[in-house]
Amino acid sequence: MDTVYIMENGSYLRREGMALKVIKEGREIDHIPAVGLKKLILAGYVSLSGSVLDFLIKNRVETVFMTPTGRFRARLAIDEHRHVSLRSAQYLKLSDQQFALKTAMGIVSGKIANMIRLLMLRSRTYADDALQVGAARLKALGKNVSASQNLDVLRGYEGAATRIYFSAFHRLVLNEAFRFQGRNRRPPLDPVNAMLSFVYTLLTNEVLSAIKAVGLDPYMGSLHEVSYGRPSLACDLVEEYRCFLGDRFVLGLVNRKAVKPDDFIQREPAPAEFVDEAEMKSKRPVEMKPAVSRTFVAAYEQMMARRVHYPPLGKEVAYRWMIMNQVRRFGEYLESPDREYTPFVWEK
Repeated sequence: MDTVYIMENGSYLRREGMALKVIKEGREIDHIPAVGLKKLILAGYVSLSGSVLDFLIKNRVETVFMTPTGRFRARLAIDEHRHVSLRSAQYLKLSDQQFALKTAMGIVSGKIANMIRLLMLRSRTYADDALQVGAARLKALGKNVSASQNLDVLRGYEGAATRIYFSAFHRLVLNEAFRFQGRNRRPPLDPVNAMLSFVYTLLTNEVLSAIKAVGLDPYMGSLHEVSYGRPSLACDLVEEYRCFLGDRFVLGLVNRKAVKPDDFIQREPAPAEFVDEAEMKSKRPVEMKPAVSRTFVAAYEQMMARRVHYPPLGKEVAYRWMIMNQVRRFGEYLESPDREYTPFVWEK
């Protein structure tokens, strides 16, 4: 058991020997042995004691804290990686505006290529010409990416491509019980957007874990500006997986009717803003019920164990291993002048 998710609001963790117990309302609802535990993800309002914190540190368990809606809050970092030369190369290269622009261009091009791929495939499957039109618009816009004169212009193209893609996204939702009227977040206003935000957070955590394992600094990126507390590099490198893994995952759950509207608590009208986390908990527009949250995470873990053809190795690898390899290749790109970084583009 490498990764464990705890998603019970109002629960707390208690240590007992070489294991953790999840307690809610005075009752034990789960028992987590330390053997094999590498990552603990606490989604929602879960408490832990100093004894549990000491347990996690001593056993080197990476611990991630998320809000009930799936937004990243904090991470328990055991120590910093000792790969000084790699981080030095990262700071030096990504501080160079031209190198950062070239890097970000590749990231955006890969993201657009994957969006085009999904729209084209579904256009043929669904016999929907409107999806093909959306793909054509993305292709036309994508030609401008390599001509971007600076990062601000490139970010504008990336934003425009995302808007084109999501303007066609509702045509990919075949379950009439769900409606998609555009991408929204912070907070998401409907079940589809809630699931998209949640899976994007899970994927960003996958990339963040790989970044730290390789020895890079997650806060120094190129496409996303450096901002206090934001893991900009993780936000950069997750872009190539949003469509290929995240969007396809959510569409699969919706279109196969693995989830239904009754699995969500929806509040109307949706508040425009929240005073604090407590108010968000009680008034957020939409949230998954606990049972479907657990189903969602279980399905996500099954997806990450699936295999895909990975061209750099010439063989099939699990999605999680693919992400790790991509981050390693990014590190090699920073250290070696003759290397190029190629985002994963979905081919087969």
